[in-house]
Amino acid sequence: MTHSTDLLVITASNGENLKLAQRFVKISKEIGMVTDLIDLTTLDLPLFNPRTHAISGIPPLVKDLNDQLSACPKWVICAPEYNGSIPPVFTSALAWLSIQENDFRNLFNGRPIAIASFSGGGGMELLISLRIQLTHLGAQVVGRQLHSNYNKPAKDESIQDLIERLSQMQQLELTT
Repeated sequence: MTHSTDLLVITASNGENLKLAQRFVKISKEIGMVTDLIDLTTLDLPLFNPRTHAISGIPPLVKDLNDQLSACPKWVICAPEYNGSIPPVFTSALAWLSIQENDFRNLFNGRPIAIASFSGGGGMELLISLRIQLTHLGAQVVGRQLHSNYNKPAKDESIQDLIERLSQMQQLELTT
């Protein structure tokens, strides 16, 4: 018998945020959660472009990603700050995912999500931008977020606290 995934940790970086995401996976597994990692930098998603979409349609890889995300009730997103905002790999994936169904919010609406960042720069602009975008899509973003850098590395206790807060949340069942 297989156990469904309790938590998906999504990273939009192959550097320090990948390491942070791996720590989230390790700690969540230590507390008994079935957890998987999605590294967006390893996917060969094309840059979202409405012309590409009109000509070629939605790439099959986007449907696979959508199915994997849909099957898991809770997510942690670990991303670096790019030019004071969200990294392009995440923004492009989000754009592809948002056109999967008639309601662009469907994948995110009511879903509990925690956000975290390791950023060589400030990092707060990313967390603010990500929170705004995810709440616009209807997600329930955990009130606490994790902000770390070389001078202030993430503590295991902070990661565990964020996971525990997320695990107490339930996905909202929304009626249309």
